[in-house]
Amino acid sequence: MSKLSHVDGDNRPTMVDVSGKRVGERNAHARSLVTLPQEVLSQVTDDEISTKKGPVFATAIIAGVMAAKKTHELIPFCHPLGLDSCKVAIEIDGDKAVIDCRCKVTHKTGVEMEALTGASVAALTIYDMLKALSHDIVISETKLISKTGGKQDFQRDE
Repeated sequence: MSKLSHVDGDNRPTMVDVSGKRVGERNAHARSLVTLPQEVLSQVTDDEISTKKGPVFATAIIAGVMAAKKTHELIPFCHPLGLDSCKVAIEIDGDKAVIDCRCKVTHKTGVEMEALTGASVAALTIYDMLKALSHDIVISETKLISKTGGKQDFQRDE
């Protein structure tokens, strides 16, 4: 069994010491899925849903980027990172809003938590803005699609 990186020799939670790691380009891609019921899907016009609160997907994109930038404030042992890039895209595929968050940084540590946080908060924003139309909206999964740089690359078969 592999040793958890955020637990010290005395089994106490700790932040990972990255001081000995090399700086390199790190990338991560995460995805969240939001299932939308028909009464919500019927509101989609030109790949957007306009509500009294504003444009739903455009707002979710902004929220996702903001959240990715603040990941270290939400997840206790994440290092604060100045992201070089964070892009959130939302597409409708059948009855699902597919949210992709891609983050990039040149640093000693990776950005998978930032990408996962960005995708998750974008999904939550969609729910928040559309809950007046239906409570049958379901955030069904958030997962890491890929990461590069660092100790080990990862690529999920889609």
